[in-house]
This record gives sequence, C-alpha cells and structure tokens, in this order.
Amino acid sequence: MTAERRIDHAALAASGKAAGDENFPVASLLIAADLRPAIRAYYAFARTADDIADAPALPAEVKRQRLDALAAALGEGQKAAGVEPALRLRQVLLARDLPLRHGLDLLDAFRQDVAVRHYPDWPALMAYCTLSAAPVGRFLLDLHGEDQALHPAADALCRALQVINHLQDCGDDYRRLNRVYLPTDWLRAEGVAIEELATGRSSPGLRRVLDRCLDATTELLTVSAPLAPSLTRTGLALETGAIQHLAEDLVRQLRRRDPLAERVARGRLALAGRALYGAARTALGRWRRRRRLEA
Repeated sequence: MTAERRIDHAALAASGKAAGDENFPVASLLIAADLRPAIRAYYAFARTADDIADAPALPAEVKRQRLDALAAALGEGQKAAGVEPALRLRQVLLARDLPLRHGLDLLDAFRQDVAVRHYPDWPALMAYCTLSAAPVGRFLLDLHGEDQALHPAADALCRALQVINHLQDCGDDYRRLNRVYLPTDWLRAEGVAIEELATGRSSPGLRRVLDRCLDATTELLTVSAPLAPSLTRTGLALETGAIQHLAEDLVRQLRRRDPLAERVARGRLALAGRALYGAARTALGRWRRRRRLEA
C-alpha cells in the first residue's frame, strides 16, 4: 500500500501521526487505479475522525458531538459543517454496494478513544482493535471483491498493525493524551506503574510487558501470514505481503530497541527495501503455488 498518503494500522488503523512518521504504505501503484480514489476517500474520513479524537485542546463533549455528526453524515447523509469526508465516503460505499459499517465501526473506536484511557486486559484491547483496525482490512478486501472467508486473517493483520503502532507510541500516547494501550493486568503483574511511560527508558518490568505484547502480536501475524498468498487480486496480494513483512520486521525491531528511548521505525530507504522484499516474497510464493497447481 507506497503512496499518495501513508498511515500506520491496515489498518491498518488510524493514529494521529503526520504522514512522514508512519510505517505502512497505502494506495500504492500496486492497487488498481480505479480503486485508489475509494481508498483515499476512506483514509481521508479516518484521518478526519482521528484528528477530532486526538485533539488535546478539544473538550470531550465537543469531540463526541463532532464524531456523532460524522456518523450521521455517513449513515444517513445528514449535512453539517466539517462532515464532507463522511459524505464522500458514503457515496463511495453506496456506489460500490459496500457496507457503511466499514466506516461506522471506526467512529465507534474513536468515540471509545474519547471515553476510555486504559484497557484492563488483552481481550479488551483486541475488542478495541476490532473496531479501530479490522474495518480497514475488511474494507480493502470487499473493495477488491475478495472472499469474505479471508476476513479473519485480515482482522489479525490489522490488529497486529494497531498494536505495533501503540507500542511505538506508548510513551507519547501517555504523555500527550493519557492513553495507555498496554494491558493493565500485565503491567500490574510486573509491578509497573503507568507513570513509568513518561520516563525516557523502559524498566525491566515494563520491558517484559512490551515483550509479552510482542509475543501476542507475533501470534496474530502467524494467523495473518496466509492472507497475501490467498488473495486473488495480484496488486492487493503484493501490497499485503509487503505490509506483512514490514510488520514482522517492526516486531523484531521493537524487541531489540526501547520505544521509550527512541522512535522505533525504519528510515525511508530501509522501509522501501523491506516493502519491496515483502512484495517479492509474496510474488515468488504465488508463482510457486501456481506451478504446483498446474503440475
């Protein structure tokens, strides 16, 4: 997915970052040209909602009102100031007979961001990621006419991307927004106070929590690994393979480096190289699979 615009989570997932800070390319030339405007409309909508939910100066009630206005525009076509991205996405989804739920679920996640600061355990965090990340992958699959039986694998990839984003930004999310996406019960089990996220270095206990999150993320990536080879549209398959490899690489980076001490991310050239390798790996796997079927 390298491109006109970059985001972090399938989903993979809304983040509030500037374009140059993000890891996972979206709507690249691998995607069919006739589908790119729809993808840009989806991400413009997600970015608008994300900016509302992450605005430090906006009162919570104002955030909820603006997110509700986006929901009314997307779901019912109601016009109001600032809802143009939602109206454009509504047109895209209706024109292609795609579920409005792909956008409405994201808004539910952003409402949750306004109301919820901490997550008690991993299942609660995964429930959040089901709203904040999984809709992105499902939208892309449905837009390409892929089999809905692939949704669970796409969900796993998008959830993994969301967690990676949270781990990269765990210190900044706490300092700037008082949001903690590390399971509270895992922190408590290691004797880690949430305030440690405001320091410049992870304690041994916090490092163990981060590694536990990475272990769970690796399990998600194991579930998502068959997704790229199973897709029928070549461009989407290559882009998904690139993202899968980038996610695996970032998990390795996060195991070796401390996200409190530095921004754990690849530079542009390294990012492009990793993406190219992931796409090439997928292409080779698809070619070998086709040869076996033809034999």
